[in-house]
Amino acid sequence: MPEIKGASSLPLIVIDAGHGGHDPGASARGYVEKDLVLELARALRDEVEDRGIARVALTRDNDTYLLHEERYRIAQRLDADLFLSLHADSAGSQNEVAGASIYTLSLEASSRAAALFAQRENASDTLDGVDLSRQDEGVSDILVELSQRRTQEQSNLFASLIEREGQGIIQFHPQARRSAWLAVLRAPDVPSVLYESGFISNEGDTMRLASEEGRLAFAEVMARAIGAYLARQEDN
Repeated sequence: MPEIKGASSLPLIVIDAGHGGHDPGASARGYVEKDLVLELARALRDEVEDRGIARVALTRDNDTYLLHEERYRIAQRLDADLFLSLHADSAGSQNEVAGASIYTLSLEASSRAAALFAQRENASDTLDGVDLSRQDEGVSDILVELSQRRTQEQSNLFASLIEREGQGIIQFHPQARRSAWLAVLRAPDVPSVLYESGFISNEGDTMRLASEEGRLAFAEVMARAIGAYLARQEDN
């Protein structure tokens, strides 16, 4: 289990840097997704800790590969109040495609683009054609539980707060809010959001994600969204 930082009286946020190990994720312009998102996760952890708004745990703090199930199970076992998975993408030769997107879980993809993204992310639990996740029949029970309205509403609330706090600071994709069947979001009892931070195939996005200034801007926006979300939960 990962190290938890912060005062024990605070709520807990689990931050998941996508991919890792044998799975580099997307790559372009000499940059690799697994490395970029790990730096984003560390920057956000430090910002949240400095603000004193929550305890923080990273699913990975090095170049380690975790199954999707391991990632959200960490959040469940730690009784996390929020789970945030960080990713980046590549549009291949389409350099004009840019901007961040915010994904919440849906049993039906909100668009073909979302469906393709989900297919790519979910496939990373396969190595040399072998299914590493070894899922059993319990998946069907989880799917039923995922329909729990309260958890879905909380996930959607957090997604809306990210978009609100990021206006004028983060460049969002024209379709900023999306839903898809993403395996890493399927914890039925932990509000969960996947933040696709941009396209490393786009020069502007790459420079933003790879720079200290860009990471700090991301961390400040996300920390404000987390703080606003937790404040609403406390009010409720």
